[in-house]
Amino acid sequence: MAAAEDGASTAPESGLKATGVKQALISLSDKTDLANLGNGLQRLGFSIISTGGTASSLEAAGVSVTKVEEITHFPEMLDGRVKTLHPSIHGGILARRDQEHHLKALNELGIGTFDVVVVNLYPFYDKVTSGAISFEDGIENIDIGGPTLIRAAAKNHKDVLVVVDHKDYPALLEYLEGKQDHRDFRRTLAWKAFQHVASYDSAVSEWLWKQSNKGDTFPPSLTVPLTLKSTLRYGENPHQKAAFYGDKSLSLVNAGGIATAVQHHGKEMSYNNYLDADAAWNCVSEFDSATCVVVKHTNPCGVASRQDILEAYRLAVKADPVSAFGGIVAFNTTIDEDLAREIREFRSPTDGETRMFYEIVVAPGYTAKGLEVLKGKSKTLRILEAKRSGKGTPSLRQVSGGWLAQESDDLTPEDVAFTKVSERAPGDGELSDAKFAWLCVKHVKSNAIVIAKNKCMLGMGSGQPNRLESLRIAFKKAGEAARGAALASDAFFPFAWKDAVEEACRSGVAVIAEPGGSIRDQDAVECCDKYGVALVFTGVRHFRH
Repeated sequence: MAAAEDGASTAPESGLKATGVKQALISLSDKTDLANLGNGLQRLGFSIISTGGTASSLEAAGVSVTKVEEITHFPEMLDGRVKTLHPSIHGGILARRDQEHHLKALNELGIGTFDVVVVNLYPFYDKVTSGAISFEDGIENIDIGGPTLIRAAAKNHKDVLVVVDHKDYPALLEYLEGKQDHRDFRRTLAWKAFQHVASYDSAVSEWLWKQSNKGDTFPPSLTVPLTLKSTLRYGENPHQKAAFYGDKSLSLVNAGGIATAVQHHGKEMSYNNYLDADAAWNCVSEFDSATCVVVKHTNPCGVASRQDILEAYRLAVKADPVSAFGGIVAFNTTIDEDLAREIREFRSPTDGETRMFYEIVVAPGYTAKGLEVLKGKSKTLRILEAKRSGKGTPSLRQVSGGWLAQESDDLTPEDVAFTKVSERAPGDGELSDAKFAWLCVKHVKSNAIVIAKNKCMLGMGSGQPNRLESLRIAFKKAGEAARGAALASDAFFPFAWKDAVEEACRSGVAVIAEPGGSIRDQDAVECCDKYGVALVFTGVRHFRH
C-alpha cells in the first residue's frame, strides 16, 4: 500500500470515488499566507470549500469558494458553535478510498470526498494569556469544530492531507504538484496535526483546572506542552544526543528565565550551558541591589552586591578566580560600556595577567555600546539577554519512570525570622551578612556552606556527602577573610562539638545562620556561647539536589 500512500489517493477500479472532484476544506483563524494557498490549490484544480471569514478572505483574493452550508444544506447555528459538524463534511473526510462500501455509502448520500483539510484553531492560548478575560469569554474561545476536523483528517491521513501550520503550505503545494515524493510526508503532517490538537487541549485543560481548583497546586493528571527550540550538539557529554524544548504551559507565560533569553552573540548554546546559565540567572534574580553572580557547574562560586556594579563584578570573581575561569557571569543590571570593558579586560586575581575567560554573560539588558564592546571579547562568548525569573513557577524534574513536581523555593530573607538562640545577639551588620549568606546558600548544591561578609561571598563548599567537609572547603576558600564573617548552612548541623559548629567558631566567624531542628541543637547553642559566636535559627531548610 506504500505507493498509494506516497501520492494522491486512488479509488478502486469501480470508479466509486464519490464525485470525482478534488476538494480542499479550509477553515482558519490565523489567515497568514491564505491567499497564496487558495490560489495555489485552485491552480491545481481543487474545488475549495470554506467557512465564514475564511471564505470571505479567499473571495477577496480572487479564489472561487463554495461555502460549507452549500455542502451541508444546513446553516451555521448557535452563534457559530456548529458549522462543520455534519456528515457531509466528516463523511467526506473519514471515508477510506480503498474500501468500496465506504465510497458506495458516500455516493448514495451524495457526499464528496476531501483530499486536503487545512485548519487552525481559535487563538485560545493568546486570549487567556493576554490579560484579564472572563470565564465565559474563555469558554467561547475553546474550538470544537476545528479539532474535530483536524483529528478526522489526521486519522485518515492515507487519503487526506491535513495541514495546521501555514509554514507547511509551500510543501503541501509542491507535494500536490508531484514534485514532493517523500513517503512519510502524510504521516508527518498527521503527527503534527495530532500534536497541534494535543498542545491546544493541554492549554484548555490547564486553564480550566486553575479556574475550578484555585487552591490545589497539583492536578490528578498533567500534560506539559513542549516545543523544540533547538537541537544541541550533544548532551552533558559528547556521546549523548540532546535537544532544548520551550515550555508553553500557561503558568510560565511572562515568567522570564533562560528558556526565553535572547542570544546576541557567540557559539550556539550547549546542554551544560543552559544548566549553568539557568543556575546563574536564578541566583542573581534573587537580589534587589546591583549584584554579580559567577557560576561554575551550576554552583555560584562568587556573589557580590554593591552600588558600584564594577566593584561587585571584581569581588565576585575574586571569591574564587580559579573556578570563575570558564564560568558563567550574570548581572541583574544593564551592562553599559564601562562594565563591558571591565568584563572584557579584567585580569585574573591569581596572577594579575591572564585575561578572564567566560562561557556566557547574561544580563537583563545592554546598551548599544556595551554590547559592541562585549562582543569584542571573544567570537565564542555567548551573550544572553533575559527577563528576570518569575516567582511562583512550578518545578518538574524527571526520575526513572516518572516526574517529581514541587513549588519553587521563593522564600527571601524578608520572609523568614532569623531568631537569636545564642547568648550574644548579632549586630546589624552581622545579621545583614547572615541574610546575604542565607540567600546565597539556597543556590548551592547540598551539603552547602557559604561564608560571606559585607554583601560578598568569601567562600562556599558544595555537594559534599557530609557537612563538615563542605564547611572545610568553604573556609579554605575564604581564608583569613572569614574572621568576623557570617556563615550560612542549608540544613541543620547534626553535631557541634569537635565537628562543624566548633570548627566554624574556632575559625573566627561572627554569626552562624542555620535552620535548626536537630536533636542536638542545644549543643550548637552551647558551643556558640562558649566562643562568643551569635547563632540564629531560620526554621527554613534549603536542600538543593
